[in-house]
Formats: sequence, structure tokens, C-alpha cells
Amino acid sequence: MYQAANERYDTMQYRRVGHSGLKLSAIGLGFWNNFGSVDALATQRDIVRQAFDLGITYFDLANNYGPEPGSAERNFGQLFAQDFRPYRDELVIASKAGFEMWPGPYGDWGSRKSIIASADQSLRRTGLDYFDIFYSHRADPDTPAEETALALDQLVHQGKALYVGISNYDAEQTAAIAAIFKDLHTPFIVEQPCYNMFNRKPETGVFPVLEKLGKGAVSYSSLAQGMLTNKYLHGIPADSRAQKATIPFLHPGVVKQTLTTIAALNDLAATRGQSLAQMALAWNLRQPALASVLIGASRPAQVIDNVQALANLDFTSTELAQIDAILAAQPKIDWQAQ
Repeated sequence: MYQAANERYDTMQYRRVGHSGLKLSAIGLGFWNNFGSVDALATQRDIVRQAFDLGITYFDLANNYGPEPGSAERNFGQLFAQDFRPYRDELVIASKAGFEMWPGPYGDWGSRKSIIASADQSLRRTGLDYFDIFYSHRADPDTPAEETALALDQLVHQGKALYVGISNYDAEQTAAIAAIFKDLHTPFIVEQPCYNMFNRKPETGVFPVLEKLGKGAVSYSSLAQGMLTNKYLHGIPADSRAQKATIPFLHPGVVKQTLTTIAALNDLAATRGQSLAQMALAWNLRQPALASVLIGASRPAQVIDNVQALANLDFTSTELAQIDAILAAQPKIDWQAQ
């Protein structure tokens, strides 16, 4: 029987989500990859246990995470039932709806029909009574924002979500739906954008909007799907995600364009006494709007390494200028992650 480490809260940092009362662990565990039906459940259990033992309390899911879609939630449900049910009130568990999940016109996007049905399915797969945060995973160009907002608001009133969030919304879309949530008195607290050293669009997009509105952010692809780690320092490994080329910016031809940049960033990280991944996570957390940065992991050792980023979050002006110069020399690439 799993018993969480007594010292799990000793070193983790917890950051308030905007002006809300909720705090998230500065490092959150994302279930986008490595938690599907193709991944060993025993390894998943080791990763999640290690994360919680280090004070990671924010677990980030979505209906379509796998592969196959839904399998990450089902696997989490098994782990929750076996290990984490006694710790439910110590956890912030999130899920999302908005990407294609089942055939037909109702298994995608942001209609009331799709969001409510998806949330119900996600609760059944995870075995939870409620989600702490439920997100609209992307803005729907064909559904009024009012409808999506009302669906999320309904989940709160039904006791299926404590807070709501949005993900992959641009600045204009964020401001528009935030105004609707304000009128509805919905506890909308967080936006989840793709943000990392290679994708800085939120700095001039959603981050200023969120700060103005008093909302928080959680970054996904915080390590650019492994590109901001030591994985690609010596080329593209045969077993790497880049070789699968399922995400455009991870195509081997694209990754090769970043190798010089990655090497330069790694050298700078070494002068700070950090790995490249640790520096990249610390760099993200310099943003005032960010409450948490999501990491992925294929083994527990990666969780341990990433959490050590919190030991050095400070940057000198010289270091920030050096990072800006390194990134400015990087060829222009579309870093859209989804």
C-alpha cells in the first residue's frame, strides 16, 4: 500500500493562480504523453508516486490523452483508486474537452453538448466525483463563446468542477470569454498556453491580458516536447519522439535547425549549475502570470531532475540578455504544439 513521503511539502513551491484563492505546485505533472494504453502501468505508477512524493499536487489530464484517446484518464483512474484516493483533498486534478474524442459531430470542439458529455465521460474514466479545474481545450470558431462559457458554468453548478479554465485561446478570445465568465460569476481562474523558450508568443499575447484580468496561467510544452533537455544535444536519438514526427515542430528536419541553439543554451545552463531542462523551467517561472509549469516524464528520474529547477529560479540581467541573444539567432519555426 502506497504511503506518501512525509517530507513531500518541504521543498516544493506553491504559487497562487491569479487573484484566486487556489495555489498550484510550481511544477505540475502533465499526462499528455507516456500515460496511455501503450505505456506500462507500473512505470506510470512510479512516475506519479515520485511526483507526489516531491510535492507535485497538480495533475493535468484531458479527455483525448493517450494513445488511445481516453486511456490516460482510465490509467489515472486506476492509480487514483489504488494509491491516491486517501490524498484526494491534497490534489488539484484537471481535465479538458475540445479536441476530437469520439466519432460524429458531438465529440469535438466546444458546444454545450460536447463539453457536458465529455466531462461526464472523463469523470467516469477517472473515478472522480469532480475535477478541481475543467478546461475548454481550444476555442471553437463555430460555437458562440457564450455557449462554451455556459457549459463550463453548468459544470460548476452541478458540482462537477470547482474552477474552470481555457487552453490555446489567443489574447482576444481570452478577453472575450473572460468577460462572459465575469457576468456569470463563474470561477474562471486560469489559461493554459503553450509556452517555452522556443515559443514566446504568450509574452505579448495572453500573459498581459491575464495579468490585467487577475487570472493565472499554466504552461504546457514547457520543455518543447523534450527539445529543451539533454535528449538532442548530440543529434536525434533513434528512439526519440522526433523520429515519430507526429508533431510538426518535432520533425527531424526541424529539430536539426535547433541543435546549435540547444547546445548554446546548455552551455549557459551549466554556468548556472543547472541542466538545460532545469534552466528552461526556471526561465518559464520568471513570468508573473505563471502559477505552474507542466512537465512530462517517461521515468521517475526525470521528475526528480525537473523539480530541482526550483533550487535556482533567479536570473541576472546578463543571463537573460544572453538567452535572448541565443534565441534571436534561432531560425523562425512554427512552434504550434497541438
